[in-house]
Amino acid sequence: MSVLIYAENAAGKFKKSTFEAVSYAKAIANQSSTNLIAISIGDVAAEDLAALGKYGAEKVLNVSNEKLKNFVNQAYASVIAEAAKANNSAIVVLSNSFSGRGLAPRLGVKLEAGVVDGAVALPEVSNGKFTVKKTAFSGKAFATVEITSANKVIALTPNTYKVVESALNASVEDFNVETKASDFAALVKDIVRSTDKVSLPDAEIVVSAGRGLKGPENWGMVEELAGLLGAATACSKPVSDAGWRPHSEHVGQTGIAVSPNLYVAIGISGAIQHLAGISASKVIVVINKDAEAPFFKVADYGIVGDAFEVLPKLIAAVKEYKASA
Repeated sequence: MSVLIYAENAAGKFKKSTFEAVSYAKAIANQSSTNLIAISIGDVAAEDLAALGKYGAEKVLNVSNEKLKNFVNQAYASVIAEAAKANNSAIVVLSNSFSGRGLAPRLGVKLEAGVVDGAVALPEVSNGKFTVKKTAFSGKAFATVEITSANKVIALTPNTYKVVESALNASVEDFNVETKASDFAALVKDIVRSTDKVSLPDAEIVVSAGRGLKGPENWGMVEELAGLLGAATACSKPVSDAGWRPHSEHVGQTGIAVSPNLYVAIGISGAIQHLAGISASKVIVVINKDAEAPFFKVADYGIVGDAFEVLPKLIAAVKEYKASA
C-alpha cells in the first residue's frame, strides 16, 4: 500500500499549497509506515518535480500529454485514479483548491472511496477507525468524519498544515495513461490568470474592504496596503455586486472561502454570510467606524475609526517599519 498525492501546478509551477499537501500526505504515509508517491500532470521542469522529494515524496509520476496541458476535470481524475490503482494507493491526497474541489468527488466515484473535503488536521487512526477533522457549514463549524471504505480521498484546506521539509531524493518517472474521448466531453476553453497578483485562495494575508470605502475610486489605499504586506485583495458581496471590484475577489458564503494567517477587514460590517467565508482565518483585524459592527465580535484586533483616517496612518507605519527592518 502507498499514499498518492496529486501535486497541482499553476502554469508549470508548484504553489505553497502543493507543498503543504505533500507534507500532509507524507505525515499520513508515516502513520501507516508506507511510502509517498506524487503525481504531476502538465509541463513541469524536471528539477521542480524532483524537488517534491524535499517535502516527502519518494517517487514522482510525471504525466506529460498535450491533451492534458490544460486542466480538464474528468480527464485529470481518470489519470489520478489510474495512478492510484497502479501503485496500490489506498489514500489519495490533494489540495482543496478550485480544481481539487472538482477532482475529489470524481476520484471518490472512480476509486469507490470515501471523500473528505476541507480537511484541517491529520487523520486519527485508533481502534480500527479512520477519522478526519474538516470544515463544515461553509467554515462556520468543524466536523469529524469517519471513513469506513478501504480507499480514501482527502482534500486539504490551504494554510491549515505547515510545510515540512523531509530532504528526500525523489525519483522521477514518466507515467502514461490512455485517455478516453468521454473524458474530454467538457473542456476549459480559456484560463486567465492574474499573474501579477497573489492568488486569493492561497494567500497567507488578505486585505479586504466593503462599502465603507464609499466607491471604487478609493480602492487605491487597499491595494497599496496589500502590496506592502504581500497580500491578496478581497471584498464583500455588496461591493462586487455593485461592480466596484471583480466577482473573483468576493469572499463569503457565496464567494470564495479563505483561510489566511491574517485577514484585514476594512469597512465591512461582518454579516454572517461574509463571516462564513473567512472564519478559518488565524488572525482577524477589523477596521470600522461603527463600534457596534458585528465583525468586532469575532475580531482578534479591532480599530474603531474612519478607514479614510486609519488606512493612511497604517500604510505609513508599515512603510516606516519596512524601511527600518
